[in-house]
Amino acid sequence: MNSSPTYKSRPMVDLLVSIALPAFILMKLSGENELGPSGGLIVALAFPIGWGLFELIKYRKFNFIALLGLVNVLLTGGIGLLELDNKWLAIKEAAVPAVIGVAVLVSTFTSSPLVKTLLFNPSIMDVETIIQRLQQRKSIVAFESRLMTATYLIACSFAFSATMNYILAKWIVTSPAGTAAFNAELGQLTLYSYPMIALPSTAMLLGVFYYLWRTIHDLTGLELDQVLAKKFQK
Repeated sequence: MNSSPTYKSRPMVDLLVSIALPAFILMKLSGENELGPSGGLIVALAFPIGWGLFELIKYRKFNFIALLGLVNVLLTGGIGLLELDNKWLAIKEAAVPAVIGVAVLVSTFTSSPLVKTLLFNPSIMDVETIIQRLQQRKSIVAFESRLMTATYLIACSFAFSATMNYILAKWIVTSPAGTAAFNAELGQLTLYSYPMIALPSTAMLLGVFYYLWRTIHDLTGLELDQVLAKKFQK
């Protein structure tokens, strides 16, 4: 039985296919003399949808975030093609990170808060060694408390993203859906959302990771090279 090809992350290709090309098409090729508003929107959306399906079929990489991204693209296309009121675009832009933030908060009522799945897992950290040291120092309760704090911080980062997405969409996209101007503004929204929203949100998540590392260091006395999973250790 043939196994699926080895998946390799290609962030520059992802950005080009999913962000840069669709934004260019929306802003430059959606006029009546080019692809037209509907044609430009369909072609622009075909790139991220096609790329996502290609990676899913070829590498069999499927996860909640990938599904959320696909739904996000389809909703954006639906709003434009159905010529819905612009308020729905702003609501949709805010809803995606808001749903993730709520999922993070809900996870705190389960046995596995999301921060454990994302950061404190054996593929990233030497969980077994960390837990052994925590038990030796009787610091399990303190560690669980700080994990909960880290989970709340992640939820806050998604709340920031949801708020900024809504504000940016209301500020930039003002033309009626189904027009070339709407498509151009949608392209601008796609481009601006990364430096104004994605980068700050990423910085917040890195800050949470640093907080988690400092927590582990303070409670266990382990250094960074001892905390990381063995595949990262020299």
